[in-house]
Amino acid sequence: MTKFVGCIDLHNGQVKQIVGATLTQKESDVPVTNFVSNKPSSYFSRLYKDNNIEGCHVIKLGPNNDTAALEALKQSPNFLQVGGGINDSNCLEWLQYASKVIVTSWLFDDNGKFLMGRLQELSSKCGADRIVVDLSCRRTSDTKWIVAMNKWQKLTDLELNEETFIELSQYTDEFLIHAADVEGLSNGIDEALVEKLYQWTKNIAKPLKIVYAGGAKSVTDLDLVNRLSKGKVDLTYGSSLDLFGGNLVKFDDCCAWNNSHK
Repeated sequence: MTKFVGCIDLHNGQVKQIVGATLTQKESDVPVTNFVSNKPSSYFSRLYKDNNIEGCHVIKLGPNNDTAALEALKQSPNFLQVGGGINDSNCLEWLQYASKVIVTSWLFDDNGKFLMGRLQELSSKCGADRIVVDLSCRRTSDTKWIVAMNKWQKLTDLELNEETFIELSQYTDEFLIHAADVEGLSNGIDEALVEKLYQWTKNIAKPLKIVYAGGAKSVTDLDLVNRLSKGKVDLTYGSSLDLFGGNLVKFDDCCAWNNSHK
């Protein structure tokens, strides 16, 4: 059954909601920002914990976010996942406070070539059950999605398909997929991608958790994702959620969905 999953996006130490396609590698570039919170990251961490919203994540979008990320993690130890700059040298440090680490760009070389050895190494070091592989992607055709790295600005050589999920699921049991083209726009989810996520993973024997992010604009999107994915994919909200200044989705309604679909 599809569940609501919470997120905390950090940019320059603040909780923000950013239009994903406007993030760049240049620190001087200012992304389009939908919301900047006057509350600390720990506020959202505590809120998710108090409402038993499991599987939530805090994402560091660029530098100057470690302090805010640690504040959120320490507020609710071993409850939140953490992503952003995770690699083999810092993963265990973050796992002192995080339930799981989320890894993406480190799994590729500078040219965008996927390095399976790095995932195998990380899985061996942390345990497959403590790793989330971020396969956030861009749509390149009606039927093709390619993983994007470095703040979703560079396409890699890794295509989302059944073969990719079968291979990677040997070393992790959870995937996070931001649909970067619709992230932060609140114009609707990528329905075709959500449906494909079910098709690509339905034959994998081991239990997998998949979280989709991008474009959700109504509490009814939980039901939509549930139908499209046969309950296999969970959903997170960003700019449309009242917690982040939105007026389309109420946090209380998302909590009610989870409570009524246990």
